[in-house]
Amino acid sequence: MGLNDTPSAERLHIGIFGRRNAGKSSLLNAITGQNLAIVSEKKGTTTDPVKKAMELLPLGPVVFIDTPGLDDEGDLGHLRVKKSYQALNKTDIALLAADGESLLNDKGKNDFLELEKPFIARLSEKKIPYLIVINKEELLSKEQKEQIEKIINEPEKTVFVSAKENTNIQSLKERLASVAPKESTTLKLIGDLLNPGDLAVLVIPIDSAAPKGRLILPQQQVIRDCLEAGAIPVAVRETELPLALSSLGKKPKVVITDSQAFERVDRDTPGDIYLTSFSILLARYKGNLSSQVAGARVLDTLEDGDKILISEGCTHHRQCEDIGTVKLPGWLAEYTKKKLDLTFSSGTEFPEDLSEFKLIIHCGACTLNDREMKYRLKCAEDANVPMTNYGIAIAMMHGILQRSIEIFGI
Repeated sequence: MGLNDTPSAERLHIGIFGRRNAGKSSLLNAITGQNLAIVSEKKGTTTDPVKKAMELLPLGPVVFIDTPGLDDEGDLGHLRVKKSYQALNKTDIALLAADGESLLNDKGKNDFLELEKPFIARLSEKKIPYLIVINKEELLSKEQKEQIEKIINEPEKTVFVSAKENTNIQSLKERLASVAPKESTTLKLIGDLLNPGDLAVLVIPIDSAAPKGRLILPQQQVIRDCLEAGAIPVAVRETELPLALSSLGKKPKVVITDSQAFERVDRDTPGDIYLTSFSILLARYKGNLSSQVAGARVLDTLEDGDKILISEGCTHHRQCEDIGTVKLPGWLAEYTKKKLDLTFSSGTEFPEDLSEFKLIIHCGACTLNDREMKYRLKCAEDANVPMTNYGIAIAMMHGILQRSIEIFGI
């Protein structure tokens, strides 16, 4: 997988924020060297966060998020502002854009920080590094720049650029690289548990819910992780697993299955071979396996009427065999023997108020970056609501939870 194929969840997310007509879209176009965003003198051209994945040197693979104006008005405008603030949940670096001319014109009647100050406070609260980018530098004198610096009073974070004339754009890119969060871990999906030459059997169902002509992201990532470890990945459907196991020249180190095939794969995999799922590997990779295992044990305490949130990080066309809306509810009903009140969410629509739920069952979150998944986990923790994921919950309901995490030593 080349850098241009880097999954969105593995890319650095750079959010561009500011008032309407602050030059956010012009700034995005200047940084990327492409006309990615519509530029207009009319206020409110950007009505929803727009994401664009690209390669940006010296940072590498990134995702830019162009957001609606923070000063949008009216009922619809307030919803757009809410969307901009929601974009912070996946933002690794924030660029707060301002129009240099407007900033000076507004000085007497409207302090720059009247709107921006609470936004900057939110950035600080979320520990998001940021830069304040003053656009239209070509129209500002040295004295005016000094005046603006006094208004903002954050010289170490302020950058003057001209999106129109491409002035200081390279300098801005270098500043972005300097404030980018440093990778603190080298977590692997499975590679750190495999030795060169180990066999890893990947069970990949091909049914109506499988994407046509391709593998889903976690399957691709696990294959790559195995190869980087020098291990040998063997991919089969669940129907061919017994044949594969009997045909291999040596015993596999681990069988990794799609969670929805857990029951059958458990039955067909000898007890002396480790067994886990792609979803469980993702929970470990994102650093929250132990808490999500604890969350799954809440399934044994559910009562009639308990509200359960089933949440997916991505949006996709629902199939008749959809795991989130069809299979999971069926397994929950069969396992708990309770009449549960189920709520479903997908994509960015993660509920703000989680207090009404007894349990949250989340997907593996392969499309969510680290910051957004941690945000969701923190929301659940703050609301004192246990959270687990699809694979861990399915393992629990099929009586194989302990077996599915044995390879991790927990």
